[in-house]
Amino acid sequence: MTAAPKIFLSAGEASGEHYGAALIAALRDLNPAIQFFGLGGQRMEQLGMRRIVRAEDVAVMGITEVIRHMPRVYREYLRLKASIRAEKPDLAILIDFPDVNLSLARTLHQQGTPVLYFVSPQLWAWKKYRIRKVKQYVDRMLVIFPFEVDFYRSRGVQADFVGHPLAELPLPTISRQDFAARHSLEPEKFWIGLLPGSRGKEIRLNLPEMVAAAAKLGPAHEYIFPLATSLTENQRGHIRKNLAALIAAQPHPPRITVTDDARATLHHARASIVASGTATVEAALIGNPFVVVYRVSPVSYAIAKRVVDVPHVAMANLIAGARMVPELIQHDFTADAVVSQVEPLLHNEQLRQTMQSQMAQVRHALTPLPGGAIQSVAQTVVNLLQKKSSAVS
Repeated sequence: MTAAPKIFLSAGEASGEHYGAALIAALRDLNPAIQFFGLGGQRMEQLGMRRIVRAEDVAVMGITEVIRHMPRVYREYLRLKASIRAEKPDLAILIDFPDVNLSLARTLHQQGTPVLYFVSPQLWAWKKYRIRKVKQYVDRMLVIFPFEVDFYRSRGVQADFVGHPLAELPLPTISRQDFAARHSLEPEKFWIGLLPGSRGKEIRLNLPEMVAAAAKLGPAHEYIFPLATSLTENQRGHIRKNLAALIAAQPHPPRITVTDDARATLHHARASIVASGTATVEAALIGNPFVVVYRVSPVSYAIAKRVVDVPHVAMANLIAGARMVPELIQHDFTADAVVSQVEPLLHNEQLRQTMQSQMAQVRHALTPLPGGAIQSVAQTVVNLLQKKSSAVS
């Protein structure tokens, strides 16, 4: 009897965990016998993956944050390496999270495990020297942004564009009236989404200025803050407590409603304030006019300024090849600056239409191949497993 294929899967961040869960589901449809183990989030575990390490225990951001958490992250990294050596997977799928995954790629390569990398790290923006590790240890890159194909192929790495998984998702089906009723919102007002990030540290750094901006924009609007599904209940409690304190500290406290549905928030909001990251792509794909903001620690920012080599911070702007949406980064990210950028998005129809037209072009550029991005990756995985099984037999 042929042993069930065993796949090592590693996704350490919120967006990667989302893709990892979708990939597990797609692979189970193609081959229900496949076993999964490795690093992942709760949704991946619910779909049958054995979590050697929990994603929520290792997801950190920024240079200073990585340094502070290094002992814990390193311990979990050693556990993952030990599991790879003990279980000898037939194939590995690594999703983004380069600080851990590129090191795991070496261990996997050394024991002869084929390595697929799905969702490229942003090596084209900084740390280009890491391309050496990709060339040595990764068998194939499956990328979600078209410009990444040329970046890798010109450097001798096999790479294929599969499309962006978010581009194939349908728009939320919940109506504005139902969403309003569910969250006690006033449907006749303009709604403004507040998306400060998916990690606790991001939220602590980005949320205060968003709350201050909401206070300045005033009570004529509803403000909606969707919490990331990757956050633990403990983290959610801390964030809600922090939000209440931030609201109370304002001279004119805004009413901010917490939800658990970022896509529905973006779909129904008149405009949004979005922290740089995957959410900017999601907002662009949904067609919600927005302003990009971001703040990190002073040390992280000083180092990033010296090494990051891209014309725009927001991924949505990089894909568009132009400053499609405003960017307010670090010192430029103030409540007054946010208000000055958001107010035109609420009332200037020509500006809104221009931005939404550019967003439609971004959606077209990211549209997956027929069948969808996740399905393309899943089929590639099954084909490689079959090829390896045939070679062994």
